[in-house]
Amino acid sequence: MIKRTLDSSIAKHLNDRKAIILMGPRQAGKTSLLNHMEASFKQPVAWWSGDEADIRSQLEAPTSGKLKSLIGVNKTLIIDEAQRIENIGLCLKLITDSIKDVKVIATGSSAFELANKINEPLTGRKWEYHLYPLSFSEMVSHTSLLEEKRLLQHRLLYGYYPEIVTSPGQEQSLLKQLANSYLYKDILTWERIQKPDKLEKLVQALAFQVAQLISYHELGQLCGLNSETVEKYINLLEKAFVVFRLPAFSRNLRNELKKSYKIYFYDNGLRNAVINQFSTVTLRQDIGQLWENWFVSERIKWLNNTEQPASKFFWRTLAKQEVDYVETHGEAVLAFECKWKAKGKVSRAFTTAYADAKVQLVSPDNAEDFLL
Repeated sequence: MIKRTLDSSIAKHLNDRKAIILMGPRQAGKTSLLNHMEASFKQPVAWWSGDEADIRSQLEAPTSGKLKSLIGVNKTLIIDEAQRIENIGLCLKLITDSIKDVKVIATGSSAFELANKINEPLTGRKWEYHLYPLSFSEMVSHTSLLEEKRLLQHRLLYGYYPEIVTSPGQEQSLLKQLANSYLYKDILTWERIQKPDKLEKLVQALAFQVAQLISYHELGQLCGLNSETVEKYINLLEKAFVVFRLPAFSRNLRNELKKSYKIYFYDNGLRNAVINQFSTVTLRQDIGQLWENWFVSERIKWLNNTEQPASKFFWRTLAKQEVDYVETHGEAVLAFECKWKAKGKVSRAFTTAYADAKVQLVSPDNAEDFLL
């Protein structure tokens, strides 16, 4: 198994009373990670799955007494796909408050509010982690830096989902199956969307506009939806860990964009599967978008896996001067301009406005300096 960086972070909290919540997209490796760690859990261990109808039925109206009976002698309870269980927040609260000698670990491929609309009951009672598809850093640890740099063009096309990485030669068929089978499952289950074909069109439109400024109005015209519905659907796609938005960064200039967003996919392979584009990198018209999506998503994985809090943005003016990706760490500002070819420069307007910012030009030649 490819070692996941988060296992050591999770292991630090196995002996306290808080619930551990492991969130991330379907097929990212959450269950595999817990299987790998199972020997370190308090024994015996019970595994429940929210995909099982009888589990969902038993937990419809939870009480502490009923939960004690269901858990029995087990000392660790793992609830997989917990977002499919209504009132999962209440279930976890009752276990952490009332069953003192049981450690509960819940995984979710969508934010729990999709299922139960209540996140508040777990305030102060949980450790929450996000497990994304494999990262560049994790793969370097598994193979080598030289090997991963050699495979970079392959990763730009097919991404880092564990099954994709470990199934050479089957990438396209597996990615298409992943997109068709899992991409919208939780959203369609809980939100009862009446027009799933328009949701699919929206995801395709977002894939074509990856790393670009988005307009809810223009997206709505493309998909036959109003702006409010487009924004709602994008919020749902974020909660299902399909895409994420970057807001505009603004501190100084009057002509900076302040209420705009750029959109990215957490995985290049999934993005390419949505629009069925797997031609080689040398033939791609969208190589700049692919490279920017790869670096920004990898940087976010790295921040997450190393538990470094940061706020993430892009920067742009009304005159279309821009910086691809900006991070703030307290008052410190880091700016990254993503270039597939190792040439170019960061906007002078930005370096003038933010003279104290650290600015970096990121290409395949030096990306590892910011991801390892």
